[in-house]
Amino acid sequence: METETRHHSSVIRMVDALKYLSQGSLRDANYIMDEIKKKMDSEELDFSESELIQFIVYLLQTLERDALPLFRILRQSFKSSTDRDPAFNELLDEIAEKFYGVHRKNPLQGMFGDIFKMMGGDISL
Repeated sequence: METETRHHSSVIRMVDALKYLSQGSLRDANYIMDEIKKKMDSEELDFSESELIQFIVYLLQTLERDALPLFRILRQSFKSSTDRDPAFNELLDEIAEKFYGVHRKNPLQGMFGDIFKMMGGDISL
């Protein structure tokens, strides 16, 4: 139970790092990840054990290099980890927009487009 609580706490902190990145704050996200690493080291937990932690570490390195193609490869490679929670993909979309100028699809357009497709029609806006 205690290990599960620590893991949940680390996930919350990782989401915080993603939130800072979605606001364009690479410095604060790096700080949070450093704090997570220190805490895990003090509790003798393996920092590299979590796929989500590894994803964020690689993400931070990618954002420091301004490499959009690498960002896309990274998202695809860790899709199984980031698809666990829709909030992760929403934050990653915001990060792509903030750091690389990638414009997100209008969420209403996607929702209405899906509804029309289900009804047998197609919509192009």
